[in-house]
Amino acid sequence: METRRRSVVKAIIWNAMGLAVMTVVGLIATGSAAIGSALAVVNTAVGLTLYVIYERIWAGISWGRHG
Repeated sequence: METRRRSVVKAIIWNAMGLAVMTVVGLIATGSAAIGSALAVVNTAVGLTLYVIYERIWAGISWGRHG
């Protein structure tokens, strides 16, 4: 089973990468660094929360594991 700390660290790293990408996409889509950044921050906060919940649910499911 994966520890809660590992799940959170993985989620933070994944979402930091997503934040960088979404900031650029938001800037391109809106033409505004402020609006693009705000959209990216909201997306990252929601994504981080959902990813941690998703990982914790799967950590408790034994289906598909060997050993």
